[in-house]
Amino acid sequence: MCGYDGFWLARFLKDQGIDVLVLDPSSFLVSRRGRRAKTDRIDVEAMAFKLRAYLNGDKSVFRTVAIPTPEAEDAKRISRERTWLVSERTRHVNRIRALLALHGIRGIKGLFGGAWREQLEMLRTGDGRPLGQYLKAEIAREFERLVLVREQMQTLEAERTAALVDPAAPFPQHEKVTVLKTLSGVGELSATLLVSEVFHRRFANRRHLASYLGLAPTPYASGDGMRDQGISKAGNKHARTLLVEIAWSWLRHQPKSELAEWYRRRFAETGARGRKVGIVALARKLAVALWRYVENGLVPTGAHLKA
Repeated sequence: MCGYDGFWLARFLKDQGIDVLVLDPSSFLVSRRGRRAKTDRIDVEAMAFKLRAYLNGDKSVFRTVAIPTPEAEDAKRISRERTWLVSERTRHVNRIRALLALHGIRGIKGLFGGAWREQLEMLRTGDGRPLGQYLKAEIAREFERLVLVREQMQTLEAERTAALVDPAAPFPQHEKVTVLKTLSGVGELSATLLVSEVFHRRFANRRHLASYLGLAPTPYASGDGMRDQGISKAGNKHARTLLVEIAWSWLRHQPKSELAEWYRRRFAETGARGRKVGIVALARKLAVALWRYVENGLVPTGAHLKA
């Protein structure tokens, strides 16, 4: 597979009875002696050489990628589409505000719903003039796109709710979403994304989970020097970003939990940068705690559940 191809080709070949391995290209070891030549022929020869070594028992030459089921792959679209729509909504709002600021107007009603057409007619520039014809038309088109994005987000919210309620829906392991929602600080949207991106998979241990999320520390040991270089970030970016957001929410909604007390004890007096570093560490611990909760029912120590 290459370019924009997804996992459909691997599933197609497996259906034909062909053994398939999906390789992680970032796991290939390459020479850094000089500028590396790269052609399709060189890449194919290198992959064939590494595949031969892999089949002969050397599992260190590359790593393979698990092939998701069509249902698991499709379930990710619910949360990922919303992420794109939120970004698009922000772009439209910022564009409208920027166009108005050019003419001395610092605010307008209707950005988040309302009679924005009437507001456009009443607006006056900083020097008291009405908006220009073409400026008003451009802002109106931005508002129309903004309204469309909001409507699509509402439709997406309804689809997500229906997927979690309907037992026949193809969303994988939706019962785990219900379990996660019982914790204060974890909403339906966050729980849905965590299950679709992470918790529908099986993990051997907490290190495996942290590695999948890119929250595992990267060690540096040379001579007498030993330290961690921070997290690897070689994992699921969508889930990692969400877990950092949940970690901030956890401090607010679960202040008496053991995890929140650990964070305050370690990072509360370390300054702004120290708190940001600490929240990533909290996100890793929280990911493990949530995984144990959905798999084994082990409630994080000191956490309280919603009524």
